[in-house]
Amino acid sequence: MRFKAKRNIVKVRALAMDLAKVTIGTLIMALGIELFLLPNQLSTGGFSGIATIGFYVTGIPIGTLILILNAPLFLIAFFRVGKEFFIKAIAGTVLLSVFLNAFENMKPATTDRFLAFIYGSIIVGIGTAIVLKANGSTGGTDLLANIIKSYKPHLKTGTLIVITDAIIVAANTLYFKDIEIALYSALAIYVLGKILDIFLEGVNFSKMLLIISPKWEEISQELNTEIGRGTTSLYGEGMYTRKDKKVLLCVMARSEIRRSKKNSRRNRWCKSYIPSSSKPKSKGSSRWNFRR
Repeated sequence: MRFKAKRNIVKVRALAMDLAKVTIGTLIMALGIELFLLPNQLSTGGFSGIATIGFYVTGIPIGTLILILNAPLFLIAFFRVGKEFFIKAIAGTVLLSVFLNAFENMKPATTDRFLAFIYGSIIVGIGTAIVLKANGSTGGTDLLANIIKSYKPHLKTGTLIVITDAIIVAANTLYFKDIEIALYSALAIYVLGKILDIFLEGVNFSKMLLIISPKWEEISQELNTEIGRGTTSLYGEGMYTRKDKKVLLCVMARSEIRRSKKNSRRNRWCKSYIPSSSKPKSKGSSRWNFRR
């Protein structure tokens, strides 16, 4: 009984912490929308994009419109998604609507559409990432995607969100009759997606090394003890000599590669190092030319 009570306290604390993160995230999102995106008629898709059109058509505050648009989804989500996610989604949507209405009369930070797209998408992306980190939601297309996925599990959530956002951006363009809005909005969606990737998954600059050397056993041990990286042994064949060779495969960060280069030269294992380009989360490769 005591254990169950303690577990419930832990759950409540975790939920309270997540709700605090949702509050901070929605506050940041609202600032990005009201200071940069909305005054410049830009959209990052989602229900905020529909609400942007609604605001210019009806004059109803964008926060109120987002709440109205999400109401039918909450009725469906109550029966289709988990209780904890539902609570966080309700909190996120209500808080975002409240903050948007509270900041409605704030003076725009800029009227330059390019600057608005840059800063707006980054700020909204950071706010959204904080909400998603707490396993929360602000309603809109991500909640809609989760509901659709509960009926059609084979559909990809990312694909559903992209399709919905593309339709909303197209609607914005048709209403405002300005192709520049579509171009900037599309870029804003792209930047926001990249921001989410960085915050949710991290920037992972790594390289894949393919090492061919008769001293493969020593090198493998050195990489393991000095760098803390494991290696995979592959079997290869020299196409010129027709001799069997051991090939070591190892993935490591760029900073670790610098240390590996020093170790290899210190131990006189290689005479040159040929780097290749690396990208976030990519598997760029590098080759070491080892002494025979």
